[in-house]
Amino acid sequence: MKMHFRKTTNEATFLHRQVADSIPFSSDKLLEILNLFSLKEDSEEAEMMKETIQDCEQPALEGDSRFCATSLESLIDFSISKLGKNIKPISNEVEMGSQEYELGVRVKVVADKSVVCHKQKYPYVVFYCHAIHKTRVYMLPFLGTEDRTKAEVVASCHIDTSAWNLKHVAFQVLKVKPGTVPVCHFLPREDLIWIPK
Repeated sequence: MKMHFRKTTNEATFLHRQVADSIPFSSDKLLEILNLFSLKEDSEEAEMMKETIQDCEQPALEGDSRFCATSLESLIDFSISKLGKNIKPISNEVEMGSQEYELGVRVKVVADKSVVCHKQKYPYVVFYCHAIHKTRVYMLPFLGTEDRTKAEVVASCHIDTSAWNLKHVAFQVLKVKPGTVPVCHFLPREDLIWIPK
């Protein structure tokens, strides 16, 4: 298996909780939010922000919990509320070197429960986090094909997909139906997973 890891293009930073909490974050306040950032309603940035907020407002799947963290403090609080206080974050560890990596041999299970947080496109850091039932987290070693640089990559396997939408891209790509097989995927480079220690 060969993989490519791209550098981040979203350089946004976290806001302190007090600042983040003072900024509206809802579809019905979109015009107010755009005015705060001096953005025009028909701009590309405005569309990106609108999509992020709408994604954050979607209801969770049955048995799952979801939350959009607009500060580091809220990200940690949500993770603790789902996993307890004894937790740690893990993410992809990729040395900058090779553009192409191949899978090594040592794959390890690191957790049977987790909170997965996906970085969103927004003017400041927003993570869409979800605690998903029946999910297993793996760390997979990769080596650069050219210079043997190392990478540890996080993969998440969703054991039960029976509540997922039939039109989910995973089912289209894998040509399977909800609830028939586990669906596994690598985490994008900017995502992180909270797991029990």
